[in-house]
Amino acid sequence: MTQIATGYQSPRVLPGFEHINRYWDKRMNLAAAKIMPGEFYVSLHGEMIVTVLGSCVSACIRDRVHGIGGMNHFMLPMQGEHSSAQWGSSTVSSASRYGNWAMEFLINEILKAGGEKKNLEVKVFGGGNILSNMTNIGKRNIEFVKGYLANENLEVVAADVGDLYPRKVLYFPDTGAVKIRKMRQMRNDTVMQREKAYIEDINKKPKSGDVELF
Repeated sequence: MTQIATGYQSPRVLPGFEHINRYWDKRMNLAAAKIMPGEFYVSLHGEMIVTVLGSCVSACIRDRVHGIGGMNHFMLPMQGEHSSAQWGSSTVSSASRYGNWAMEFLINEILKAGGEKKNLEVKVFGGGNILSNMTNIGKRNIEFVKGYLANENLEVVAADVGDLYPRKVLYFPDTGAVKIRKMRQMRNDTVMQREKAYIEDINKKPKSGDVELF
């Protein structure tokens, strides 16, 4: 356990995930990890993983027998320059913004932590069409992740994708439970502006259970 400034004892973090924002969620009364675009997180414990998705997609994957699982958050479907990237290297933060690497990194870390591929269950969220003046990135992300999982013989047991709205996703890897809130009445365009800025950053820096609505 690691002592956090708020006074609670956070579950031990797996090597390589020390940079992820981890905190105590007072509303849910448990430890949480918040991931941003281009990040992913894997937990062995009863933590909640949180993200907000616009056109991005998150895959929530866990070993349903051992309760080891995690979530990724990617913006663009494919990138092929990082064939030598390894988790923990300086290239990962760049590579994991792309779906093909975000999926590979997440699955590999779950298996390395003790998960088994035969036990994996997958839930997929996001891909909203919120950037109306741009190519439908959300649709491309949905098509990519479905194709990737089919090629890996991994079944999607639950999904909430497409539509026009951002989503807040809470994932509980130990049980596989998911809570989703569609943000139909955004008071500002924070999610859209974040994704536009993220796309601009990518272009500037080319790099080598059941679902419960709440």
